[in-house]
Amino acid sequence: MVDLDAAIGYIVAHGDAVDRARLAWLRTGQFPPADVLDKAEIGQSPDGGWPALWGADVASVDATCFRLAELDDLGAISRPAARRALAWLGRSQRPDGMWEEDASLAGIAPPWAQPGDDEAKLYLTTNAAYWLVVGGPNDGDDQHATRVARAAEAFRASLRPDGSWPSFLVTGWLGCAVLYHLGWFYESAQIQVALADRVPQMTAADTASLYSALRRVGMSPDDWLLTAARKRLNETQRTDGGWESDDGPQFNVHTTLTAIRALR
Repeated sequence: MVDLDAAIGYIVAHGDAVDRARLAWLRTGQFPPADVLDKAEIGQSPDGGWPALWGADVASVDATCFRLAELDDLGAISRPAARRALAWLGRSQRPDGMWEEDASLAGIAPPWAQPGDDEAKLYLTTNAAYWLVVGGPNDGDDQHATRVARAAEAFRASLRPDGSWPSFLVTGWLGCAVLYHLGWFYESAQIQVALADRVPQMTAADTASLYSALRRVGMSPDDWLLTAARKRLNETQRTDGGWESDDGPQFNVHTTLTAIRALR
């Protein structure tokens, strides 16, 4: 059984003001103070995206989706900063329905965001489409549903007969979430079967991300895939209450918050 009290204690002990505000929103729906929101939204580009730490001043699809996840945990997905970011994501979609990082980031972007790489392009497409689904349309945006559908079609066209996909593991559950939201349950179920085979070996960070993404679009916690993921989270929780990040100890708090988001 996952020890949520221990996970909460880990965030209180090791998180900063934004982390603790995320915890408060996830636990009780307590809206954060203005200074915390200002800190979470800092650095937004005039066009609406956020640059990545590795990307100088160029807005990044991947970094913007990461920020939207943090703002969602603060109950701030309806604030102007998030709405501008969602509008930027919509405008950044390519004619083929996909997303790709700016060409100027080639060579400095990590593998999952490398311009010109097909695996990265498919991951960014599912990530951007997922946050368009979660964020919903901006006022007056009559292209929102079309953008999501085009992205979903691009992802669905990439699926192999066995439900696997030619990209990173995270692409699978983000794409699965988008298809599930749109009611494409057969394709979504194929992906779930492929994911279920991987869950027993998944890292804590991947398991938390999978569980959180699928719960956010309304999948039941009693679903067999999420039941397996919950078991894996129980197996990977550390004795200090936290879960380990794949990106170094500095991100352990973020991974633990993702697990709390999933299990709340």
